[in-house]
Amino acid sequence: MNADIRPIRTAAETALGDMFARLRADLPGGETARRLRDAAFASIAAKGLPNRRVEDWKYTDLRALMRDARPVADAPGAAELDAARALLPLGEADARRIVFVNGRLAPTLSDIDVVEPGLSVAPLAVALAGDAASALALKGVAAENAVVALNTAFVADGLVIAVADGAEVARPIHVVNIQVGAPHASYGRVLVSIGKGGSFTLIESHVGDGAGHQTNTLIGIDLAEEASATVVKLQDEGLGTLHLATIAARLGAKSRFTSAKLATGAAAARQQIYLDFAGDKANAEVLGAGLAGGKRHLDTTLVVDHGTVGCSSRELFKTALDGEARSVFQGRIVVRPGAQKTDGKMMANALLLSENAEADAKPELEIFADDVVCGHGATVGALDDELLFYLMARGIPRKEAEALMVQAFVGEALEPIEDEALRGALMARAVRWLRERD
Repeated sequence: MNADIRPIRTAAETALGDMFARLRADLPGGETARRLRDAAFASIAAKGLPNRRVEDWKYTDLRALMRDARPVADAPGAAELDAARALLPLGEADARRIVFVNGRLAPTLSDIDVVEPGLSVAPLAVALAGDAASALALKGVAAENAVVALNTAFVADGLVIAVADGAEVARPIHVVNIQVGAPHASYGRVLVSIGKGGSFTLIESHVGDGAGHQTNTLIGIDLAEEASATVVKLQDEGLGTLHLATIAARLGAKSRFTSAKLATGAAAARQQIYLDFAGDKANAEVLGAGLAGGKRHLDTTLVVDHGTVGCSSRELFKTALDGEARSVFQGRIVVRPGAQKTDGKMMANALLLSENAEADAKPELEIFADDVVCGHGATVGALDDELLFYLMARGIPRKEAEALMVQAFVGEALEPIEDEALRGALMARAVRWLRERD
């Protein structure tokens, strides 16, 4: 006898359904936007939040982490804006700052009047009222992702950035996401399109006051032929926060994409990166460093999809874990039929500073072409006792010696950042984390 089996909804899934029904009519965008939002939420309602039975979520059980669904934050008031002002990060970066507080644009904290030849910046709501499909619809693996679906359903604020053909935008835009006040959920989306031969740098930072917030952000990047994009991210959320983030980049012919990240915050964080090689001879470099202690959880999930000829990709992730912290690295390089001359390499290194820390790694290759050079690897280890002894023998206290070794370990993933002031600011945050270790 056949029967339809409906999953039992968790408290979070029920709350999400109630919130979507209540907010749906007030979210920005017209009929096309509502149709896309409805489809996105329907996929969540049908499948539920992913759990350990879903292969991509085997090590990060979102259903368990999201036992309740925080209410979507209202626009911040004066008290929240004052609290956010005190948390503004990366002041060393020479960049135009655009600040979102609890997921909503904060004009008084932002450099709103961005004027530079070849660059346009507009609120996401403007795009949603016009070409909603380009603002909400994603293609490929990212479109099927539960975190992306939640973002599509609930996102109300963000940016649309366009760089004209041949425009080299010298000064980066720094998108600052700050969470303050009562526990809440926030959703943000930044869409970047770069014309032929254009170049642009985006800095993204996440900070908060430590309350039980839930954040879900997405960066979408579309690179035309010979375009170049750099994304640098600091994730330093409050230690009670659930941080969910996605980068989805489409690379045109001969384009270049570079991404570097430092993660030091949040109770649980998952960074998803999807790279779609859509043109020949494109190049991507994705780097990440993570520092976690206590019972924190860091997840990096990466899909590199080579669909064209002569492209190269490099991925390097370095994580140091203390206490009972846990890291997850899931990386997959896919080489499609016909994507000859692909050169792809992926490496994940984890350093355990405690006997109770844990690192899981699952690098994968799926190759359907025969003229390629691809490889992957993962290591998990402890500090080198001989080197530690060498440093201590020269009068360096043990904790300081360990910090120097960890600093060198994670610094390798941040070294390629060309902006010296920005790289120095990120390394300073890493050093502060090391000094604050118990």
